[in-house]
Amino acid sequence: MDVALTFDAEHPDMPQCPEHNSEQIVELLADLHVRATFFLQGRWASAYPKIARRIASEGHLIGSHSHHHVPVDLLSESGLKADLLAAEQVIQEITGRDPRPWFRLPFGTGAKNFELLNRLAQLGYRHHHWNVKGDDWRHDQTGEAVESWMVRDALAKGHGSVLLLHSWAAPALGALPGIVTALRTSGARFVGLDELLDRGIDYASGGAHAHDLSLAADARVTADHRPKQVSNAPFLKGGT
Repeated sequence: MDVALTFDAEHPDMPQCPEHNSEQIVELLADLHVRATFFLQGRWASAYPKIARRIASEGHLIGSHSHHHVPVDLLSESGLKADLLAAEQVIQEITGRDPRPWFRLPFGTGAKNFELLNRLAQLGYRHHHWNVKGDDWRHDQTGEAVESWMVRDALAKGHGSVLLLHSWAAPALGALPGIVTALRTSGARFVGLDELLDRGIDYASGGAHAHDLSLAADARVTADHRPKQVSNAPFLKGGT
């Protein structure tokens, strides 16, 4: 079975974000010979250009995770365009990669908002969701729990599983070796999202796992995981 490891690379606002965690994630992926997909926040890539370049140079698929990492359904049409173009420019300048069409909505918010998805498409992007998660961002989460949950759910979903992790999260780093070992032992092959689509697995919009990929449920955002503030995001609806 083919499965995809995906990482959101963004400025963390949670306690479990030790220095150099993203670098260790990338080093571990190299040691494990795993190709993954990274959705880069534009401002994160600007702050950490060395690791952003390394992610690209080691052959991982690069996508956009917006520039300001706010729920983009809060942005006006012009604000959405400005945000995505800013991220796109930064990601291209730093990594040499065009992130289009790969995009992941911050927090998954808006994953079933078809007006928003159409606006993304007009800008050359498509949201790519997940169907396996371990809540590695939680302040009380452990690597052992993330590993257990994600291995269990990936094996249950099987071919076309898309795993969500965060490059800054300590539990993700702790869980990664066990996830890779357990799934490989069960016959999994790790591929980029582009390879899943090449094999006709339309995980994002109703393909192999349409019946159990509940975008609305998985996109729920708890109060703890919402951004602390969005005042520096451009063109908020009804704001400045």
